[in-house]
Amino acid sequence: MVQPLFEGFEDLEAKIAVFTDHQIFERYHKYQLKSGYTKKQALTLKELTHLEVGDYVTHIDHGIGQFGGLQKIDVEGNQQEAIKLVYADRDILYLSIHSLHKISKFNGKDGKQPKVYKLGSNAWKSLKQKTKKRVKEIAFNLIELYAKRRQKIGTACAPDSYLQLELEASFIFEDTPDQSAATAAVKEDMESERPMDRLVCGDVGFGKTEVAIRAAFKAVDNGRQVAVLVPTTILAFQHYKNFSKRLEDLPVRVDYLNRFRTAKEKRLVLEDLKAGKIDILIGTHQLVGKGVEFKNLGLLVVDEEQKFGVSVKEKLRALKTNVDVLTLTATPIPRTLQFSLMAARDLSVIATAPPNRYPIESEVVRFNEALIRDGILYEMQRGGQVYFIHNRVENIQEVAGMLQRLIPDARIRIGHGQMDGKKLEKNLLEFMEGKYDILIATTIIENGLDVPNANTIFINNAQNFGLSDLHQMRGRVGRSNKKAFCYFITPPLSAMSSDAQKRIQAIEQYAELGSGIKIAMKDLEIRGAGDLLGGEQSGFINDIGFDTYQKILKEAIDELKENEFKNLYSSQENEEKSFVKEVQIDTDLAILLPDDYVNSVSERLTLYNRLSELNNEEELLKFQTDLEDRFGPLPAQAEDLLNSVRLKWKALQLGLERIILKRGLLSAYFIADQESEYYQSEAFNKVLQWVQQSAGKVELKEKETRQGLRLRLAIKEVKSVAQGLAVLPDL
Repeated sequence: MVQPLFEGFEDLEAKIAVFTDHQIFERYHKYQLKSGYTKKQALTLKELTHLEVGDYVTHIDHGIGQFGGLQKIDVEGNQQEAIKLVYADRDILYLSIHSLHKISKFNGKDGKQPKVYKLGSNAWKSLKQKTKKRVKEIAFNLIELYAKRRQKIGTACAPDSYLQLELEASFIFEDTPDQSAATAAVKEDMESERPMDRLVCGDVGFGKTEVAIRAAFKAVDNGRQVAVLVPTTILAFQHYKNFSKRLEDLPVRVDYLNRFRTAKEKRLVLEDLKAGKIDILIGTHQLVGKGVEFKNLGLLVVDEEQKFGVSVKEKLRALKTNVDVLTLTATPIPRTLQFSLMAARDLSVIATAPPNRYPIESEVVRFNEALIRDGILYEMQRGGQVYFIHNRVENIQEVAGMLQRLIPDARIRIGHGQMDGKKLEKNLLEFMEGKYDILIATTIIENGLDVPNANTIFINNAQNFGLSDLHQMRGRVGRSNKKAFCYFITPPLSAMSSDAQKRIQAIEQYAELGSGIKIAMKDLEIRGAGDLLGGEQSGFINDIGFDTYQKILKEAIDELKENEFKNLYSSQENEEKSFVKEVQIDTDLAILLPDDYVNSVSERLTLYNRLSELNNEEELLKFQTDLEDRFGPLPAQAEDLLNSVRLKWKALQLGLERIILKRGLLSAYFIADQESEYYQSEAFNKVLQWVQQSAGKVELKEKETRQGLRLRLAIKEVKSVAQGLAVLPDL
């Protein structure tokens, strides 16, 4: 038997005592993490965009309409399933289940009804053109910036040294699979010649700091300096403690700059920095100030970058054209998320919670002295500590007096930004060391305060905070293997604004581990999205919906990559180039999941959605196994449905934009654009050779269509989708 031991044993006869490593090093017992669990727990945006009848949806070609559910339609005697969309003047559009990728739920400003378009009118077309033109300008600047950075040569780091391995081995927790993947990606970036620009997005307490510490040490190990930029004084101090503790046995000098330091201390730090005596400097935005000079800056780590204003980011940009940059965030602001979705930045997501973590029990309550007293006493009885957040400095003393009256023997301290630096530092340090029970603080503790022993938090007047602030503050508790509690104290719902109500409902709803990114999406929905790519607000997203904006953005970027920035991306794209954007399939065969196979309409819609997102044979086979596992052997119509997806993939390779399979005849149309590079490609040559070899069976000729002359392939005697797959050539 091979099994992990959670503790050692003594064999008295043989006179042996056996200890496990975690007993000797006082580590936590590590459980084997099943990586299957990460996928189940990971967030899918699909959950956030569940469609219900009556919802507004955006069709990329026809504009905004209302979702009318799934409908059976009759195609030459056979049943097919289509999606019903209702447009202005009761126009109805039936959308094939093969074109699901063209629609998305409309996510604009919450509760605001969008304009529903009339089918066939030009209004949507012109709005789309306008948006695309505007998006292209912004994306052009971004890609240009990205291009400059790609052409700059940074300094490549050497592979890991024995000291690096020693640092990683001394981490007292088990790395989660996502953490390992993020660490590997960061190292790979640092070892390449191109400057790194990576965003690590992981929820509060999921181990982003450890990834940053390893990256920082790798830079120092290669003779470079590291700057760690953080939003708050407290976080600078906390990071200084963390970095120093993790690196205490290694030859590294860590220091910090924040407003706690005296002028003399600051001067000494800056002198040592310039002389190269300090390896890692942690600081607030003072780091981008005038007198700060690095001898040899190699890595910039930006923590919680949504807290920095545009001006600080502009100064950073000047610093960092050829410096490696690592950005850490728990609730990415839409703009940060967007940069990564645009591939102007690499993204690593840490979605797995560390083992033995529990979700935080979140509750919305009215102000009630008895409840507050009971919550605090419960925490104190189990040896824990409590945060009480009160964001008004003028009467924070009164709150302290009230708590002291409720629990006379509690040891209480106060922390806020207007206190004397040294005193605040002392109070926080003593709280971290467990010297008192309750810390009454403003939002100053929101970022980075890591006290595993504090597992209850009260947030007074929670309705006044932003969503990501609430999420960050809640993340101060539940950082060990104890159950944690978070109480949001609010007035009655009737006394709050509608936005505040939505925020409180959202924060209560998303309490499970790893919901930072859901909260970022919800935030986007409540506040509405400004322009994701620059200081100026575009407001376009409210007109066309967030997902459609994404699609238009992607189209714009693809066009820029193909035309204006062709030489930048040519070296990168040696892989097979796809000349066709999408394939349309029309058929009179019954291609669907029958009612008696999957009887729930919403479940069928979800399955069609999943099917439209699959990218390769392996995913399709897994989908088929899941179907058979849940609903039994596939009926013929469902087999045809899966084969139609394969047919689409084959058509993409062959340069076919449309396939019509009706009355036993397969007609396939090549790319409409006669100037397309496809007609000079190797793929088209192979198709021509195949047509010559199949003389008599296959016909290739030009045919007049609504889009003008099109090259058409015709094959007779094709009775099923499977036959269609078999007759088309494999390149």
